[in-house]
Amino acid sequence: MGHEPVIGLALGSGGARGWCHIGVLEELDRIGVRPGVIAGTSMGALVGVAWASGKLDALKQWVGELTPRRFLGLIDPRFKGGLVEAQEITRMLADIGVPERLEDLDFPFTAVATDMRTGREIWFDEGPTYPAVRASVGIPGVMTPLWHEGMWLLDGGLVNPVPVSAVFAKRAEFIIAVNPNAKRPGRAWKDEAREDEAGSWLEMLPPAISEALGLNGSEAGRDAPNYFTVLNASIDIMTEQIRRARFAGEPPHVVLDAAFDDLTVLELFRGDEAIAEGRRMVKDKEEEIRELCDLHPR
Repeated sequence: MGHEPVIGLALGSGGARGWCHIGVLEELDRIGVRPGVIAGTSMGALVGVAWASGKLDALKQWVGELTPRRFLGLIDPRFKGGLVEAQEITRMLADIGVPERLEDLDFPFTAVATDMRTGREIWFDEGPTYPAVRASVGIPGVMTPLWHEGMWLLDGGLVNPVPVSAVFAKRAEFIIAVNPNAKRPGRAWKDEAREDEAGSWLEMLPPAISEALGLNGSEAGRDAPNYFTVLNASIDIMTEQIRRARFAGEPPHVVLDAAFDDLTVLELFRGDEAIAEGRRMVKDKEEEIRELCDLHPR
C-alpha cells in the first residue's frame, strides 16, 4: 500500500469572518479531504478545535442561534481590557463536549496566541483546551486578554494570522491555508447599505458604552470614524501585512481566500453568510485541491 500524504490545514483569524471555516471543513469532507493535522488562530482555533474533537455540527448549531441581542448581552460594561470577557466561549466548548485537554482530541491540533508582554508567538498543542482556545481568540479591544501560564495572552492573529508554520511543524506534506480576511481587489470594506444595517445593532448598545466608544459624536463638523470602524480597519491592515510576510517564507500549497465585502470581525450573528462563503471557497479550488491530494471525483 502506498504512502498516504499527511494533509495539514491552517485556519486563519478573522473574527466573525472565521465562521467560514465551518463551510470549508464541510466541503473538504464532501470531496474526501481529511486533514491529518490542523492549526488555528483566533476564530480558526475555535472552529478547528471543534472539528478536531468531532463537534463541528454542534458548533454550527450554536453559531446559528447567535443574534445581535445575544451578542450584545456578552458585553462587559466595565470595559476592562476589552468589550467582551468571553467566558461564554469556555462554557460553549464544554457544553458541546470538546475534551478538556488538547491531548484528548481526535486529531493533532495547535492553537496560536500572542504573549502580550514579549510579543512572542505561543503555540498550544497540549494542556488545557479551553484557556488555549480562549487565549487565541482574544481580539485586542474586543475581548479581554487572558492570564494563562504566567502570561497575558492576546489573539494569535497579531503575529501569525494564518498559522501555516504550526502545520509545517507537525510534518504536514500538503498544506491548505484558509484566509478569512481576504477581500476583493479594489473594494472598500463596507458599503453604505451595510453601514446602515450594521447601525441597527450598534443602536442597541447601552448609552454609556456608546458614548465611551464615540458612536454618537462628530469632530470639527465631520463625522469621525467610530470605535468599531477604526478597530475593523486596523485589524484588516495589520493582519494582511503580516500574512503576506509569513506566506513569503512559509508558502502553503493551496490558499483559500474569502471574498467578504462587508462582514466585520464583530458581526458574529451573521454566521450563515460566512459558512456559505466557506463552501464557495472550496468549490472554487476543488480541482486544485483534488490534484494536490490525488483525489478522484466521486
